[in-house]
Amino acid sequence: MARHMLFGVLAALPAAQAAFYLPGVAPKSYTTRDKVPLFVNKVTSTKTQLPYSYYDLPFCRPKHAKQASENLGEVLEGDMIKSSLYEIEMKVPDGCKILCKKNHNKADMRLFRSIIDDEYRIDWIIDNLPGAMRNEEYDYVTRGFPVGFVAPPAFEGGRKMHFLYNHVRIVLKYHEDFAAFKGARIVGFQIIPFSINHMWDRMEDFDEYTTTLSTCNEMSPAVNDPGNFQSVEESDEVIYTYDVKWVPSDITWAHRWDVYLKGNPDDEIHYFSIVNSLMIVLFLTGVVAMIMLRTLRKDITTYNEMQTLEEAQEESGWKLVHGDVFRAPETSPMLLSVLAGTGAQIFMMTGCSMVFAILGFLSPANRGGLLTAILLLFVFMGSFAGYYAARLYKLFGGKEWKRNTILTATLFPTVVFGIFLVLDCLLYYEGASTAVPFSTLVALILLWFGISLPLVLIGSYFGFKKDAFEVPVRTNQIARHIPEQMWYTHPAFAVALGGILPFGAVCIELFFIMSALWLHQIYYVFGFLMIVLFILIATCAEITIVMCYFQLCNEDYHWWWRSFLSSGSAAGYLFLYSIWYFYSKLEITGVVSSAIYFGYMFVIALAFFLLTGCIGFWACFWFVRKIYGAIKVD
Repeated sequence: MARHMLFGVLAALPAAQAAFYLPGVAPKSYTTRDKVPLFVNKVTSTKTQLPYSYYDLPFCRPKHAKQASENLGEVLEGDMIKSSLYEIEMKVPDGCKILCKKNHNKADMRLFRSIIDDEYRIDWIIDNLPGAMRNEEYDYVTRGFPVGFVAPPAFEGGRKMHFLYNHVRIVLKYHEDFAAFKGARIVGFQIIPFSINHMWDRMEDFDEYTTTLSTCNEMSPAVNDPGNFQSVEESDEVIYTYDVKWVPSDITWAHRWDVYLKGNPDDEIHYFSIVNSLMIVLFLTGVVAMIMLRTLRKDITTYNEMQTLEEAQEESGWKLVHGDVFRAPETSPMLLSVLAGTGAQIFMMTGCSMVFAILGFLSPANRGGLLTAILLLFVFMGSFAGYYAARLYKLFGGKEWKRNTILTATLFPTVVFGIFLVLDCLLYYEGASTAVPFSTLVALILLWFGISLPLVLIGSYFGFKKDAFEVPVRTNQIARHIPEQMWYTHPAFAVALGGILPFGAVCIELFFIMSALWLHQIYYVFGFLMIVLFILIATCAEITIVMCYFQLCNEDYHWWWRSFLSSGSAAGYLFLYSIWYFYSKLEITGVVSSAIYFGYMFVIALAFFLLTGCIGFWACFWFVRKIYGAIKVD
């Protein structure tokens, strides 16, 4: 019963988001014969991960293509939204309208063949809706349409042949409700591509406006004829044409994105898997919590009931190290405080991003919104990094507060920016549209040094002004000797073991996130992602607390770094998972494409390391303060 209720709540989340679909965006209504602009964006491939501008290919283009204004996220994602030659009027159908005639040389055709081999897809936009192809069998759509196709080996006597889609049928759905608004609203954008070697009367001069094609015209609609496909094997002239078809629809404007978010039929497995994963993790959480509470209560009661000196001298376990448990780590206490502070910054950024996503602000209709929000929220959460890094460093007795503050503000961003700069140079060399222009790099640097750095300084100032974290026991002047440990309590084993459960909690959801990142699918089940985040927090906190408890029971008080690394090691499993995903699910070819994949996955794994490590560390710090505050220490 509980499972069905939970599933019902999760299923209702997308509907709740649709109720106030995308704050700040108003629908646009068109009257009959209003101009409906078609914008071209980019061509993308899951095999190369190198998007190019639409006009990098020798397609028909206006003399002065107008560039649409783009936000930071769109620029970083490689969007190149520009005007086109396509002329579309509201509710006015067109049949086989000529766009232009191009004489393609051998270099153009070679480029087309390469693009077709790499399975590039074209991205068009009308009224902020991406063009899509519909799969009638499974009733779902895939964004974009292919540049062309390769004939099966049996075709043309077994020779590999490349053909270009030079004709498109643009199917636009519109919704009218005269009681609610005037005009009509576009609620669907479907593309049906054709490959046609166009013919016309060669005795007449070709004119885009007056020439009538024999292969398709207003009286004879376009069809895919295997004997008359447009080949790109040799230099040739190609005529580009298009149809426009208007279809009335009952779909409302607020629900026009539903068909894109539906995804493919395999996504149904995702819903049941995540619910089952949630149940298992919650059960494990309850079991771990019960064991810890019963064991700890018994330990605390035993320690507090010790009456005689002999009993006190015979004490063993975690109470024995009370004089050393809050001793500052011997290895890089400043680095640990910086990592814990940066992790707190990423944690706050993640939480705020999830809230905005649940409220619908990061809808896919808001192109580039998610990436923009992540960047800005990370920048604005800099004060949390400075504050917690400063307070922790002060607890460790650190004196170099300036160095600590600068490291907190620059360490993680410098690593990420360095990797980003190297990848950007590779993208620029390849001519990809994701190569970030110099002006955007300057904007990113200004965000870093103009906003993030001052906020870290402010947070650090208040952190150092505030009293250090209170600890319930005093630290002895002389460090206690740690007895020899068993092999299974070795730090390396404990760290490797600690990341398994947190990674297991997110691995199912990770598959769908990776598909959205690298297979160009839309990810919009933020309700599930929020629950997975809660699961991740619980598992990171509890696995670290349990392992820390066993470590202290073995009289080993070096828990500071181990608490961070044991839950943070989940990032190592994430990176190993990305390697498996690369070889088993992707068809990426080329050194540059592989470098881009592993470069960005390393950045994601690094951020995940700081997030999970931070959760485990602060949970363990809270736990150690609690248990040592509950016992009587002379």
